[in-house]
Amino acid sequence: MLRLGVNIDHIATLRQARKESFPDPVAAALEAIAGGAEGIVCHLREDRRHIQDEDVVALRKLDTRLDLEMALTDEMVKIACELKPHMVTLVPEKREEVTTEGGLDVKCQIKNDKCQMKEDIIRLREKGIIVSLFIDPEIDQIEASKEAGADFIEIHTGAFANLGTKEELDKIKAAVKKAKGLGLGVNAGHGLDYNNVKQIIAINGIEELNIGFSIIARAVFVGMRQAVLEMKEAMK
Repeated sequence: MLRLGVNIDHIATLRQARKESFPDPVAAALEAIAGGAEGIVCHLREDRRHIQDEDVVALRKLDTRLDLEMALTDEMVKIACELKPHMVTLVPEKREEVTTEGGLDVKCQIKNDKCQMKEDIIRLREKGIIVSLFIDPEIDQIEASKEAGADFIEIHTGAFANLGTKEELDKIKAAVKKAKGLGLGVNAGHGLDYNNVKQIIAINGIEELNIGFSIIARAVFVGMRQAVLEMKEAMK
């Protein structure tokens, strides 16, 4: 069954807007789990614009899967190795971006004989952490992800979410097929909502959808638990 990972970053975004102690991302995560989420996703950014270190520590203590999104830096690898989330998803990160704008260029990073990405993936896997790479649906990036030693890829669905074209959907289908053929697990996410998710769930081979903003936006009106329930219903 296709799993749903709920990204709770924007609960922290609201909290940090006033530097208050609420709303609490952990409370939001518990409501998401009550609504049927199979896992929680959060992005610990270098600038700590939303999720804070103590949030990740508290989220790791919950009885659910935690997928920690992070940039590939020494600081973040050290944090992940200490906390041991169930999965780490490596993502590109720029301070000026509003949200993640595209996938990692894995192909470029592994060109060097001494590849830091490969070494860090080994470090994370040695701690029992599943490693996923957030990439665009491009065949060469999938092949590079396999070479880098990743367990999973997460396909960036942003272009499809923005354009909604058959061409973008076909790219995702081809990417899933290629990744499964190489023995990689496949997750997908970015820009998915209650309407466009229906086209993604029809693709065989995707194991989990990671969705945040559209669920949090819906939760403003109906509550977190109900918003997740409605997404689970849309994913049937």
